[in-house]
Amino acid sequence: MSDPDLPVPPAEPDRPEPESSAAARERLLAEVAALPGLPGVYRYFDAQGQVLYVGKARDLRKRVSSYFHKDLGGTRIGVMVSRIARLETTVVRTEAEALLLENNLIKALNPRFNILFRDDKSYPYLKLVTHRFPRVAYYRGSVDRKHRYFGPYPGAWAVKETIQLIQKVFRLRTCEDTVFANRSRPCLLYQIHRCSGPCVGFISAEDYARDVRDTERFLLGEQQQVIDELQGQMMAHSEVLEFERAAELRNRISALARVLHQQSVDESSLSGAGKDVDILAVKVAGGRACVNLAMVRGGRHLGDRAFFPAHVDDATALAAEESTALDEGEPAPAHEPLTADQRLWNAEQQVMQAFMAQHYLHSPPPPLLVLSHPVDRELLSALCVQTGVKIVAQHQPREQRRIWLDMAVKGCELALARLLSEEGSQRERTRAMVDALDLAIDDLDTFRVECFDISHTAGEATQASCVVYENHRMQNAQYRRFNIEGVTGGDDYAAMKQVLTRRYAKLAELASAEGPQPTVPGAKARLPDLVLVDGGRGQVAMAREVFGELGLDLSLIAGVEKGEGRKVGLEELVFADGRDKLSLPPDSAALMLIAQIRDEAHRFAITGMRAKRASVRTGGSRLEDIAGVGPKKRAKLLQRFGGVRGVTAASVDDLATVEGISKELAEDIYRALH
Repeated sequence: MSDPDLPVPPAEPDRPEPESSAAARERLLAEVAALPGLPGVYRYFDAQGQVLYVGKARDLRKRVSSYFHKDLGGTRIGVMVSRIARLETTVVRTEAEALLLENNLIKALNPRFNILFRDDKSYPYLKLVTHRFPRVAYYRGSVDRKHRYFGPYPGAWAVKETIQLIQKVFRLRTCEDTVFANRSRPCLLYQIHRCSGPCVGFISAEDYARDVRDTERFLLGEQQQVIDELQGQMMAHSEVLEFERAAELRNRISALARVLHQQSVDESSLSGAGKDVDILAVKVAGGRACVNLAMVRGGRHLGDRAFFPAHVDDATALAAEESTALDEGEPAPAHEPLTADQRLWNAEQQVMQAFMAQHYLHSPPPPLLVLSHPVDRELLSALCVQTGVKIVAQHQPREQRRIWLDMAVKGCELALARLLSEEGSQRERTRAMVDALDLAIDDLDTFRVECFDISHTAGEATQASCVVYENHRMQNAQYRRFNIEGVTGGDDYAAMKQVLTRRYAKLAELASAEGPQPTVPGAKARLPDLVLVDGGRGQVAMAREVFGELGLDLSLIAGVEKGEGRKVGLEELVFADGRDKLSLPPDSAALMLIAQIRDEAHRFAITGMRAKRASVRTGGSRLEDIAGVGPKKRAKLLQRFGGVRGVTAASVDDLATVEGISKELAEDIYRALH
């Protein structure tokens, strides 16, 4: 009999019973049967909500049903289908829209079975700033109609090299408008013949405008016409005995001629529309792939840039099986077994098409593409529709374009060989560290190290850093900084205790409930296999205390203690579980890797501390309150203009010249500071 005075525990809500595999299969088949026969994009998810695959189809019902109504056995498709817990679809109007949505989703969702290219950086441009005396500048960001832009270029070095050439040949200014307006005498660039001195009136507006026009024509590919006109001007000056002016023009002509000779461009092989070309070469080897993009603008070869996609093995194998096992719901014809060379060619073709679809939907292509592998006509048609550019693709070019393609293929092979070599050596360094510390690690590719450091200046602006090493490389996106509060300034031990508690309290709680390797929902953090702290016995004692309170394994902790004389290479490792100190040889690969991780934690802590200190001393919080201005952009603004006062005094155009600051963001910053 129950006591009426005792509180009655609330009844537990009814929990839905887990769905059986047969019921889940029936539900999926019912969803597939209800799909429309329209173009669209489909997404497959596993039981944990992770995206497995994103695909497009002319007919959603036929395409998706082909995955579930065939016996796919132990193929890659079968493995993927066995993990599908639910699907989502989006209906679109045309295949071009499906292509656009598919690749936007691939970039956003990072599916396991899709080839994924990551290119977070925007391409740089050469900018001619509108002014009575226009200046030439490096620019990265969204373009507008107020100024002239040339590019894009494959990298910053290509833009800067072109600017140096323009300074040498056409002598256009590169100084900021604020500097230009306040000059009373010419700068050093005028003295070394890299600027014509418009700031002090050493060149007329008409002559400067002519140099600007010649610069534009040169960048647009009319190099020979510019040389011919300069030769005419040189002869005219020599006839009236203006030999110094004629000599200057001769030097310009020589510089331009050297550039044309280095580029080895055969003008007869380039039509007007063919002076802007992208050359694409792809290679697959060792489970990795490389796409090398070489850019030609205005007939000038600007250099190349290598891209390395993720998920190549799974995605190319899946695509190969799809081409034979799935055929829009129709019976698949018999196929002869593919040779190894054919499978490799097909994989490279898939990588090429994935790159073009993901790259050119956000970066307008030139009218001519020279490719090492042919691509589907449907892909080119969809790109033409979406970008508004009529694209011609050449697979087997001749003459100059063949030279460019051969160069791109060679560059692709070298870049891929370098990547495989580096990954092999990085894996060996990871193995050396695991062996040196006698760690029981089954899979080196998932081995995770987190390293902590404390930084401050005489107790001011204390910050802690946490850097992550995983998959044989530093994982910058997973770095974290912690503002340390409520401790005595300069107390590194208390700061270390606070940051470790904040970092691992939640993970320890999940570990006790779910198992030894939990993850925080929506985050990449998990309990590491090794925790390094920058310091000796004191810091390790704090870590041992925190891990003891949280119920975590003390053997995970190691302190990196500076050796005799604090010399690099003499570090010793201090363990929290009572093991003796470990001294590794100075040439040990394990010690080199540990030192690299420790130094990265120190660098990350120092930069955060300095930014925080600058914010406290200069009132940088005014910038922190502006949406879209994060720590990196804020640091670049403060560095460029010398502090918040300089940022406040800068114009919108000056703010927009800072890397990463668009015109719209510059206007927001200007309004917020005025």
